Amino acid sequence: MNRAIFLDRDGVINVDKQYVSQIENFEFTEGIFDLLRTLQEMGYLLIVITNQSGIGRGYYTLEDFQKLTEWKLDQLKQRGITIHKVYYCPHSPESHCDCRKPSPKMLLDAQKQFNIDMKRSWMVGDKKSDIEAGKKAGVGKTVLVNYENVSDKHGADFSIRKVKDLEKLVREYRNDNS
Repeated sequence: MNRAIFLDRDGVINVDKQYVSQIENFEFTEGIFDLLRTLQEMGYLLIVITNQSGIGRGYYTLEDFQKLTEWKLDQLKQRGITIHKVYYCPHSPESHCDCRKPSPKMLLDAQKQFNIDMKRSWMVGDKKSDIEAGKKAGVGKTVLVNYENVSDKHGADFSIRKVKDLEKLVREYRNDNS
C-alpha cells in the first residue's frame, strides 16, 4: 500500500489570495518546491484535495480552474515534482454536495484509486475543514498550517507556522516511528 501527503491548495501550495483563478495571481508558498520534492523522495504520493467554491459561486469557470491547474502542475513538473492527482469540489457551500471538505469523499476516492494506507498518510491544510476531512478519512496525521496563531490547532495533530516547516515535522515523526 502507498503512503500519501494530501495537500490543500490555497494556503498550502499557494498563497491564499481569495478565489485565485488566474496565473498572474498565483504565488507558490515559500519553500513549497523543496518540501514537495523531499516528501516525494521520502516515498509519499502527493495528492491535492481542494474546495473550489469560486466555480459554484460564478467567480470563475471550471475552464479557468483547469487552465490554472495545468499551469501549476507544469511548474511543479519542471522542478521534478509529480502531483499524482488533483481532486476538487467545484460546488458552493450552499449546494450541500457530498464532496466538499469537511466531507472525506475526495480523500476516500484517492485512497481507492491509489491504494493508500490512510494510517500512514498525512493531511495538510490551513482550515478546520481540511483537518476534519482528514480525521474523517482516517489519515494518520493532520497538520494545520496556521500563519497567525500556531497554538490554535482546530483539532489537528500538529500545527506549524509555515508550509516549509512540514518537512522537518514529517522527518522527525518518521524517524521516531519507523
